[in-house]
Amino acid sequence: MCGIVGEYLYNSQSQDCENIQMMLSTIRSRGPDYSGYSINYPISLGHSRLSIIDLSSASNQPFFDDEAKLEMVYNGCIYNYKDLRKTLIKIGHIFRTTSDTEVILKSYIEWGNDCLKKFEGDFAFAIWDNKNKKLFLARDRFGVKPLYYVNQPNFFRFGSSLQSLIIKKDFPIEFDSQSLHLHFSLHSSIPAPKTLFTNIKKLIPGHYMIIEKGKEPFIQKYWQLENTHNQNLIKDEAEAQTLIEESLIQSVEKRIDASDTDVGILLSGGLDSSLIVALAKNKFDNIKTFSIGFEDDEEEKGSEFFYSDQVSSRFNTKHKKYVIKNSDVLPRLSEGFKKMSEPMVAQDAIAFFLLSEKVSKDVKVVLSGQGADEGFAGYFWYQKIQKELNSYENFIKHYVDRPHQEILEFINEDFKEDFTTKFIKNRFHEMGNHDLISKVLNLDITTLVVDDPVKRVDNMTMAWGLEARVPFLDHLLIEASFKIEPTLHMKREGKNILKKIAENILPSDVISRPKGYFPMPALKYIRGEFYEFIYDILCSNKCYNRNLYNRPYIDKLLKKPNDFRTAIEGNKLWHAAATELWLQQNLNF
Repeated sequence: MCGIVGEYLYNSQSQDCENIQMMLSTIRSRGPDYSGYSINYPISLGHSRLSIIDLSSASNQPFFDDEAKLEMVYNGCIYNYKDLRKTLIKIGHIFRTTSDTEVILKSYIEWGNDCLKKFEGDFAFAIWDNKNKKLFLARDRFGVKPLYYVNQPNFFRFGSSLQSLIIKKDFPIEFDSQSLHLHFSLHSSIPAPKTLFTNIKKLIPGHYMIIEKGKEPFIQKYWQLENTHNQNLIKDEAEAQTLIEESLIQSVEKRIDASDTDVGILLSGGLDSSLIVALAKNKFDNIKTFSIGFEDDEEEKGSEFFYSDQVSSRFNTKHKKYVIKNSDVLPRLSEGFKKMSEPMVAQDAIAFFLLSEKVSKDVKVVLSGQGADEGFAGYFWYQKIQKELNSYENFIKHYVDRPHQEILEFINEDFKEDFTTKFIKNRFHEMGNHDLISKVLNLDITTLVVDDPVKRVDNMTMAWGLEARVPFLDHLLIEASFKIEPTLHMKREGKNILKKIAENILPSDVISRPKGYFPMPALKYIRGEFYEFIYDILCSNKCYNRNLYNRPYIDKLLKKPNDFRTAIEGNKLWHAAATELWLQQNLNF
């Protein structure tokens, strides 16, 4: 619900409004209802508000507590804010709003850094302590809400988007070799704290940061997801089903309750979004659901309406379907890529962008099904990984987009080593003696999900002032899922426990159907005008002058645009074009 920016000057004795206004201009679409800033040397803070809780102007930000000499900006939602508010009132705190924003600030006053452990929600916020000249920043456990920063000799700058940091063009922007390797290996996922550029970082999910003049930034973990030891895992299917059903209902309902405006549901017709609709029925008098589809391709259908229609009919939802023609998609690609904080190569990013434009005209908040596949073992490659050797090499074989040798062929960069293999090997080693599939699920849900589906949904919905809430990424639900023997999740081609919950409440077609991937065939099977568009990008002067790609590799992809696919069925030509398109749209060179 919003966008935040800020700048802490280390040396300058003067501070005007130009910088903060420029930064705010990059995130205004995230919060179209109100935009404000404050300047209190050495700090300036800015906020664009999407009004969802306490719609009054009293909850506009930056938000102040004059007595404690604190000031904050905040993006997200604390779903248990009402319970925390009651606790804080009993302790003696006095509130002037009914917002979750004020609950965060009072919680920080009462419990300091430990307040983060009490929050159930998705958030990124910054609190300026004027008394001690200290800046405190924090990000939620799964990184649902973004938080970028740059630390230079004269300033520290942060924001909800990468664009908010670079708009002034006052520090060098250079590619980071390790990040390039990860980007083109892990479906454009670059795990925090890295981004594609050496000087720009992301706060790691489940961490907080303290910035003080004259000191190195202090970064501390406040939460991590632990794999349960095998002897303590739940092995009874009925017990597992009860645990997850109770946790999922609570997750869905608290995301509906924490809103003073209407809440809708993005209904793809898959198991995940359909379950959300079914479990939300007790909280809605008239559920609003939304689906999108595209033109069919000879290899793949462009919509999943056959399934979403069944769910809408069963639960009598107020349903809207949008069909987008391919001719309408092409002119919008550049616009969509301008709204991405980092380059994204998943073809459904643009689908979310176009759907969100439509949905934002009806509601400000939607529930979405991201995180279910990672938390409950839904992807097809998990099955392949489980059947073979219990080694990180098996994960690389079935997941990574390009082996190291192909990266060397593709990217014109002097890579010192196979950064992707090193990253995966080290992460799995840190997890100890658990089986491979437990490690894969942990890595996916805590790290890779953040910079692929989660970032995609946040960026593309907030581009239209629409907040997407993700019940399957409730940390209490995921902790419950990781108490269950992984083989229970893996049965029935994955998501077995979710399928058990669905058996009595969803149409059988939805439960037994093959998994869909939010189809957008035109970007998966590249032909016609889409091929011409991609050809023009990759053969442009900007692409040649950047010299990021080795031309023989690009020429090979262009000759056979649909022959080169990744282990998880991504189009390698689109990966190259999407990254170059983002660079052209956002860096202007």
